[in-house]
Amino acid sequence: MDDTKVDPLHFLGPVLVVPMSESHLVTIEEIVAVTRDVGRIVTTKPAGYKFKPGQATEVAVSKEGWKDEKRPFTFSSLPDDPKLEFTIKIYPERDGVTDRIGDLQVGEKLEIGEPWGAIAYQGPGVFIAGGAGVTPFIAILRDLHDKGKLKGNRLLFSNDTEDDVILAAEFKRILGDRAMFVVTNDKHCQTYPQARIDRDFIKEQVDDFDQNFYVCGPPSMVDDVTKALKELGVKEDKIVTEE
Repeated sequence: MDDTKVDPLHFLGPVLVVPMSESHLVTIEEIVAVTRDVGRIVTTKPAGYKFKPGQATEVAVSKEGWKDEKRPFTFSSLPDDPKLEFTIKIYPERDGVTDRIGDLQVGEKLEIGEPWGAIAYQGPGVFIAGGAGVTPFIAILRDLHDKGKLKGNRLLFSNDTEDDVILAAEFKRILGDRAMFVVTNDKHCQTYPQARIDRDFIKEQVDDFDQNFYVCGPPSMVDDVTKALKELGVKEDKIVTEE
């Protein structure tokens, strides 16, 4: 599929067209591998730049031929952090924006827009993520942890294989047994159960369907999980997905 027609952060979802009202040039200061195809990129932070946990911005590579190729990425840093941080899944097979980002080096630049939308925290609940769809939850859960307000929140996180799980150690550290990981395509995995987050799984794991449910991942997963939650009696205003 053509990289220009997909949201590279959340698998195969459609790109959200958001005006880059004001652009800022930031410099890459650190690049760290998180998994085999996910990288942590730390950049400088523009003076006075503000955002909320769970928000995103449009990002472009500041190189000739790529400055107009903007893609949405959520911040995994916190609003008061001195630097910006993005946790980005790289898709080299698409020869697109994330592939270019994957080739960047410390000292090179990105162009970012103003923060917008994404997922807003509305109170304690269950965070359900598929693969790189966990990225909007990183800053939200980090923020709640820092404020001592993680009580009542859980994470159900699905990935293809054990090697694909993003920040497993951190999620376990801050959430303990309230972080549950499953794999869908790793029969040899001894660490996490082989399971899909479907209606039966949710019914087995959750006993309160009057709480908030935050869902992010591939579009098909979001649709299936949203449908399952509604069938289990969750009211529509309790299901939070990307705006």
